[in-house]
Amino acid sequence: MMRTRCLGWTLAAALAGLSAAAGAACPPVADRSGELARLFAAVRAAPDADAAAPLTRGIWAIWAAAPDATAQEILDRGMRRREGYDFPGAVREFDRLVAYCPDYAEGYNQRAFARYLQGDYAVALTDLDAALARAPEHTGALTGKALTLIGLGRHADASPVLRAALALNPWLPERGLLPMLDAAEGAGLGAGVEL
Repeated sequence: MMRTRCLGWTLAAALAGLSAAAGAACPPVADRSGELARLFAAVRAAPDADAAAPLTRGIWAIWAAAPDATAQEILDRGMRRREGYDFPGAVREFDRLVAYCPDYAEGYNQRAFARYLQGDYAVALTDLDAALARAPEHTGALTGKALTLIGLGRHADASPVLRAALALNPWLPERGLLPMLDAAEGAGLGAGVEL
């Protein structure tokens, strides 16, 4: 009888813990703007792409650090799904992350990336704008937005977005797109194309 009661209490306690976790709110996103400013200054001063690479990884580590363990688990699960080419599954995970942590920019950025990979550019653009509203210096979201605009044929709109990303980090791999964007802009391609 005592063993049954203990098991019942243990089960009740576990269920209570699960329901408390399910109803828990995402904590505020930590302000790491000082760290980001230092890393961006260092990456701009880097003499070459090799010297910039560890600084860029440090910037990404800050963005990929979710506000709590629950959010981190959802983010990591979504990224694993995306890396496994399960784009709908990744979007569902990022939907959960955005619902749980609506102020966390990386949830929107990662969902945009999964949608971009599905060719759903217009919806990806909405998520990228949401990410940038929360983290205007997010070079991943900026370059993602530039690539998405290119995917939509809006080359003239993509150029200033990519230049904004490169002003923060001149060593981004997407810098190689500038000559193509400049040529398209010079030829009047993609100017004024609407969704």
